[in-house]
Amino acid sequence: MIKSIEQLKKEKDVVILAHYYVDDEVQKVADYVGDSYYLSKIATTVPQKTILFCGVTFMGESAKLLNPNKKVLLPDATADCPMAHMAEISKIEEIKKQYKDVAVVCYINSTAELKQYVDVCVTSSNALKIVKNLPNEYIYFIPDYNLGHYIAEQIPEKKFIFNSGYCPVHQDITADSVKRKIKQYPNAKVLVHPECQSDVILLGDYVGSTSFLIQAAKKEEAEEFIVCTEKGILYELRKNCPNKDFYLAGEKQVCQGMKLVTLEKIRQTLEQEKPEQIVELSEDTIRLAKKPLEKMLELSEK
Repeated sequence: MIKSIEQLKKEKDVVILAHYYVDDEVQKVADYVGDSYYLSKIATTVPQKTILFCGVTFMGESAKLLNPNKKVLLPDATADCPMAHMAEISKIEEIKKQYKDVAVVCYINSTAELKQYVDVCVTSSNALKIVKNLPNEYIYFIPDYNLGHYIAEQIPEKKFIFNSGYCPVHQDITADSVKRKIKQYPNAKVLVHPECQSDVILLGDYVGSTSFLIQAAKKEEAEEFIVCTEKGILYELRKNCPNKDFYLAGEKQVCQGMKLVTLEKIRQTLEQEKPEQIVELSEDTIRLAKKPLEKMLELSEK
């Protein structure tokens, strides 16, 4: 299977990008593995004419927005992110009328359609830096309430308006489950993604994006860690820290959308390139929705 994928990839000039949350074997065949911010940057620099994105649909859309002249493939077009649909265009328009000095800040976990109506996109890696440097007094943060609240607490000089969206995987991690793990492993450090609820974040020794948590585990002298994010991160954590132990905080830390991406589907996509596997966006959507992504990349480098 892997040999077949490697051969097809070379024949068709394809680069494989994968998010940390897909299964281990998918991460193994990818050319680049990372969080949303890293993969957004990489997508704009790779020389290959075709990008095969192992992740959920909004990630494939983002790659297409940033690379409109490249072909972007998704191994499973039904691999979706529930949070990406938890903000409304009508609400954005209402907020813009109500607050004259407002920036609509949109987490990259959102649809291309929604991105057309926002000012800038952010990821958990760069949200704090970008929002802090925006000139606007008011920030409408969509779609994730938890990440928005976490950023707001660190920028008290700005006034935040929150949306009620959330990531089901991170929402299901409870403070009680984390406390039970801490009691079980008292010497363990707690790694928390900011999509978690605030009472879970308060228990974290390290809070940040998936890439940040991996780096923290590498640098930290502790040998045990409690992980409060999707279980796919365990592959990279164990690869980077083979002599350390990692325990999931709860039992439901699985993104069903990410797990739809399999080696068999990758091979089939490379072989057949079915119409439903090719990311198609209208010229108008690309023109409008790529602006907040390009602004994100620009502001992240300042």
